[in-house]
Parts: sequence; C-alpha cells; structure tokens
Amino acid sequence: MNVNVSTYYCQTSIRKGAWRNMLYVPMTAVGLGMLTIIVLLTLVGPLIVHNDFTTVQMSERLQPSSWQYPLGTDHMGRCIFSRLVAGAQTTLGISGLVIISVTLIGVPLGLVSGYLGGRVDALLMRFVDGVGALPEFILAITICGFLGPNITNLMLAIVLVKWISYARVVRSIVLSEREKDYVLAARVGGCGTAIILWRHLMPQIISPVLVLATLNIGEIILIISSLSYLGLGAQPPAPEWGAMLNDGRPYFQTMPQLMIYPGLAIMLVVISCNLIGDGLRDILDVRSQ
Repeated sequence: MNVNVSTYYCQTSIRKGAWRNMLYVPMTAVGLGMLTIIVLLTLVGPLIVHNDFTTVQMSERLQPSSWQYPLGTDHMGRCIFSRLVAGAQTTLGISGLVIISVTLIGVPLGLVSGYLGGRVDALLMRFVDGVGALPEFILAITICGFLGPNITNLMLAIVLVKWISYARVVRSIVLSEREKDYVLAARVGGCGTAIILWRHLMPQIISPVLVLATLNIGEIILIISSLSYLGLGAQPPAPEWGAMLNDGRPYFQTMPQLMIYPGLAIMLVVISCNLIGDGLRDILDVRSQ
C-alpha cells in the first residue's frame, strides 16, 4: 500500500481512538465538567428560582443574598440569579449560532478555494487578506454600530469577521492534502469534485475545525459581552452578561457583586471552553499519537 494512503487510514483510526479517550485527559475532563455544570444550572435554574428576570421592583433594589434572591437583586430590584440564568441562555445561544454560521460559511469556501486553486483561490484569498488586515474587534464594532444595536446585528457583525479564520485553516489543510495519493486515486477512479471534497477531504478537516470552533467559543463570548457592555448588543430589559456588567458599573464600590457575578460567569465559560479546546487539540494531533 502506498505510504500516503496508509497514512490516511492510520490518521483516521487514531482520531477514532482519540475520541474514546477524550474523558481521560484531565484538561478536557475539567473543561467538560465546568461547562456541563453551567449548562445544567442554565436549564435547571428557572425551576429552582421562580423570580421574573424582567420585573422591576424598586422596593427590593440592591438586596443582599436571601432564600428568595440567592444572589441578591440589582439596582432595579430584579433577581440577579434569574438574570444570570437567562443571560446564559442568551450568551451561549448566540455564541452557538455564531459558531454554526461561521463554520457553514468558512468551511465550504476554504474547501473550494484550496481544491480548485487558480483564480478562484486568488480572488478569495485577496478578499480574505484585505478583511483580515483589520482588527476583528474594531471591525465588529464598526459593523454593529453601522447596522444598529441589537442581538441580530451583533450576531451578523461577529459572523462577518470570524469566518475568515475558518476559511484560512481549511484552505491550508486542503492545499496539503489535495496532492496526496488517495486524492489522486479518487480522481483516477472517476470521482467528481463534490465526492472528493465531501468523502475524502472533509474527514481531514473535521478535527482542526472542531478544535478551532471550541477555542473560538470563548473568544466569541468575550466579543459578545464586550459589545453588549458598550451598548451595541442586547438592549434592556433583555439579560446578557456583558449588559449586566455595564448595568452594575455605577454600583461597583457599593455593590460589587453586580459586576462580580456576571464577570465570574463569563470567566468560567471562557476557561472551560479553552480547556476543552486545548485538550481536543492535544488529543486529535496525529503527530503526538
């Protein structure tokens, strides 16, 4: 069997075994555990505490922790715990939709660009280089400010700046794989371009894209929170962790928990996603196997 073909099947078998051993890597296990606890709290939280996260009760403003309000109330008498849980649904939901969107855009473009080459690749890469030369966060602020502050425009702004990295990663992998013997054998065997891209090249990019997406979740959550903190994301009374940070800023000296709780939630989610991404990168790295 040719070396390149045997290497292809070896890499595939290694990746399958790596998925079975994922929970045995401490870094990945800790990240998965933290993220699982956060997701469970998000799902179970409304069943434990029945406070409405939008109801304003000025008579209950800035209350300390109690049985009725586990984390106290904010400056408008709203339950902080309920708003954190609802904000988790908003923040995690937006980040998940953004990851799916950038993957659906960047992966096909990277596949087509890397495999076809020529003018298609040159045209796409010039556009990618031009957009990628601008700082992502500044570009997201510009797009979101131009379109207007709301959740939909926030998601669109992040998608427009994040798909580039996926297209670049996929293109670089396809460029190195398209000349290998298993791809050449597929061409000689009469496989069309679509079959080669889907059946032969797609399995080679799943692992790197998955690692990139896992690492990007934390970064996207930080961008969402930052834009909401600047007033370009979720608008009142919708709960979102970045918006909660902005709301609690005037009360930081007297009631620091208004900023500590959402900031801690953002930090834990970002750390857990980064731990999972780092663990997956080590697990799925064929050379380390």
